[in-house]
Amino acid sequence: MTVFEMIINGDIPSTKIYEDDVCIAILDIAPRAKGHTLVISKQVYPTIADAPTETLAHMMDIVKKVDVKMREALGADGTNVIINNSPASGQEVPHLHIHVIPRYKDDGISFFPPSMKYEDGEASEYGRKLAL
Repeated sequence: MTVFEMIINGDIPSTKIYEDDVCIAILDIAPRAKGHTLVISKQVYPTIADAPTETLAHMMDIVKKVDVKMREALGADGTNVIINNSPASGQEVPHLHIHVIPRYKDDGISFFPPSMKYEDGEASEYGRKLAL
């Protein structure tokens, strides 16, 4: 059982800001910024590839509402919306969840390392590999 299942079941306390039949939204207990929210699927899906499209769409609708609320209630200038999708990406709990982190101009928070560069011809090679 994941920590998120225990939160959903009420076995672990949380600060809940939203709940419906598909997902729950809670404040992260180790926030990157105050108000950092997790939108968590109620069914356990380890990654986005495992989740039904309808579930993902609904969760993103809730993310959008959280974003709007952060701008209105907290005065956030923007948000980071992040899904760590498998352990290689930093996912610590194998249960689909979306981070919504309020951001402010010049807040000094950074999530990304310096950019990489493609070698000559490499971008087109990656483009071919990833073409849908």
